[in-house]
Amino acid sequence: MTVAERVGVIGLGLIGTAWAENYEADGKLAASWNRSAKPAAPRVVADAVEVARTCSVVHVVLAGPPAVASVLETVLDAIEPRHLVIQSSTIDAASAEAFAERVTARGAAYVEAPFMGSLLAARARKTVFLLGGEESAIARAEAVLSSMSSVRHRAGSIGQAAALKLSFNVFVGVMMQGICESLAAARHSGIPDQVYFDCLRGTAVWSDFLGLKEPKLRNGDFSPQFSVQHLHKDLTLATDMVGSGCLPLVSVVRDRLAELEAEGLAGEDMSALIKRL
Repeated sequence: MTVAERVGVIGLGLIGTAWAENYEADGKLAASWNRSAKPAAPRVVADAVEVARTCSVVHVVLAGPPAVASVLETVLDAIEPRHLVIQSSTIDAASAEAFAERVTARGAAYVEAPFMGSLLAARARKTVFLLGGEESAIARAEAVLSSMSSVRHRAGSIGQAAALKLSFNVFVGVMMQGICESLAAARHSGIPDQVYFDCLRGTAVWSDFLGLKEPKLRNGDFSPQFSVQHLHKDLTLATDMVGSGCLPLVSVVRDRLAELEAEGLAGEDMSALIKRL
């Protein structure tokens, strides 16, 4: 990254705030902005247009396609050939391609950069980015993202990067439901959680994902790492993209998440799926 390159973050949810704080710690953050007020975030400015005016790299991480479309409409007139837009919201392939077309029509560069990794990974600079776009734009994005991530994969086209991220969250959703059902079956038989996890640890099915969710399930701590509402949105995008008939398990998990949202649990961690059992 050149000395003059400065980053602006649009979207200060859990992940966006962690990234903004890391950019600030590195001396790279020019501005940040959120659709709802986040006065405690670093270098907050009054609007999204101000972010674009003060930075050369606009890093976007919002709730989904409608939010990205709305913000892009607002800032587009301020996007110039000097800009690189890194779009890290989880969206569908068609939306990603449409957003890229609008940005590149302004002469700016665009990289689709969905990511894997929870809040803990974002804070620890261990996010995994899936990069799609032109090679020159990806090279520029990698220079920006290198200090924020453990791995950056070149995932093909802009649409393919978006679709790959959704395919991974299909797996995440099925895994989360499977872990909850497995634990519920053990609890039904009177097996203590300590025994369940100790016996599972070290087997072929153990994973970092299980290790991440073990304390949440054991302690009933549903503070969000990846929220119910965001997983629900992602699984809905996936079933819309592929068709529910191709994703029967995911369709069930999606509907369970919808039930949790209806019960007022949208902001809880996805491990709250255990509550439906």
